[in-house]
Amino acid sequence: MRTHFSSKLILPVSERDHISGPASAPVTLVEYGDYECPYCGLANPIVDQIRRELGDQLRFVFRNFPLTEVHPHSEHAAEIAEAAGAHHKFWEMHDLLYARQQELDDQHLAEYLAQLGVPASEVKLALAQHAYADRLREDFMSGVRSGVNGTPTFFINGLRHDGSYERDELLAAIAVAAR
Repeated sequence: MRTHFSSKLILPVSERDHISGPASAPVTLVEYGDYECPYCGLANPIVDQIRRELGDQLRFVFRNFPLTEVHPHSEHAAEIAEAAGAHHKFWEMHDLLYARQQELDDQHLAEYLAQLGVPASEVKLALAQHAYADRLREDFMSGVRSGVNGTPTFFINGLRHDGSYERDELLAAIAVAAR
């Protein structure tokens, strides 16, 4: 069996994803990100600004791509984001993790859960049962098969954006896709 790597999004956006924005938006921006990656941390406020500027014209999707070899807290942070998502707090946790990127140890992650009102005992049990392992693996492997080899990696309407994540360049690429 041969493994296929692409520059197209292999796993289509669906209800399984964390989605912000309407399905009817002319452009879908998918990010494969790592909560401990400094470049993802720099890209996050840019993406937030673009999301605010474009409003209902943009659908944003975040998928986990923890680079555990270089970011030891990234997988656990992704699990915590998924756990918060199970309590309808994914985006709040997502924003908190990027805002507090230098504080992703267990003690701080527990504080973030408490801050968002997510029951720590339920999360602890879910983590012990590896409840989010399949989700993280599916995100990661879909990224690998789509040609993701670092973070952040963006796809605009299903095609990998190989340019910068700087605001003007990303916005220009989104504008082209909207035509």
